[in-house]
Amino acid sequence: MLSLLRTEWLKIRNYPGFWWVTGLTLLSYPGINSLFYFIYKQQVNSKEMAGQVVQMLVGNPFAFPEVFRTVAYTSSVFIFIPAILIIMLISNEFTFKTHRQNIIDGWSRGEFLLAKFFNVVIITLLVTALNAAVTLVIGYLNKEAGTEPYWKLAHYTALFGLQVFSQLSFAFLLGLLIRRAFIALGVFIFYMMILEQIAMGLLKQFARDAGRFLPLEVSDRITPVPAFLGRLNEKVYEKSLQLVNEHVWYTLLYTGVFWLLCLWIYKKRDL
Repeated sequence: MLSLLRTEWLKIRNYPGFWWVTGLTLLSYPGINSLFYFIYKQQVNSKEMAGQVVQMLVGNPFAFPEVFRTVAYTSSVFIFIPAILIIMLISNEFTFKTHRQNIIDGWSRGEFLLAKFFNVVIITLLVTALNAAVTLVIGYLNKEAGTEPYWKLAHYTALFGLQVFSQLSFAFLLGLLIRRAFIALGVFIFYMMILEQIAMGLLKQFARDAGRFLPLEVSDRITPVPAFLGRLNEKVYEKSLQLVNEHVWYTLLYTGVFWLLCLWIYKKRDL
């Protein structure tokens, strides 16, 4: 395993695109959460009546324990950034023929995919750790007395990690299928932001919310909206919370299918 990881590191350490996208990832998660946090603080600290109304209606979504759910939901919007990195890494294997060289050097096809699997796992862990760090910093900045335990919703950090891993696995599958970074990235973003949203709307109208079983929506639903947004429709919000555990199992199932497809495709395809 260490040999596989060492080889992967040698491939990417001098690749500028890797460091640019990694830097963008490191900036985006603290950046977007800090932006929402400062907007919230600016509103509630306002001496106008509007600030008091906002605080009364919203509460403090950045205080423990709610901050775990708030930051997980906000961060989930930017999963497409590490997905860009995953697509780049697998596409470069075919662009520069390094996957072929690995096989010539004695790797099996299974070992090649295992190395890529480790890539996805490591990037997922880094993104999840970054999300956890942002959560803790913002939470402690808003530390306040309360009756609920601070760590009551800490599992949302793990749920966010599962969501990241599942969606990066989907991105990897597209990169493996298409092999061209620009096209694969375009397909991924088009599917995530447009096609699946259209399909969800149609299925919600004509098939009783069957859209919740679509590949990315399944994992999206394990990090539901923060409580203050849930108040807009409390009945729907409570139902979404009740379905989180169910969607965790669907997410695990989809993720397993993604990697089985990757293994099948790569073993059947000519080098």
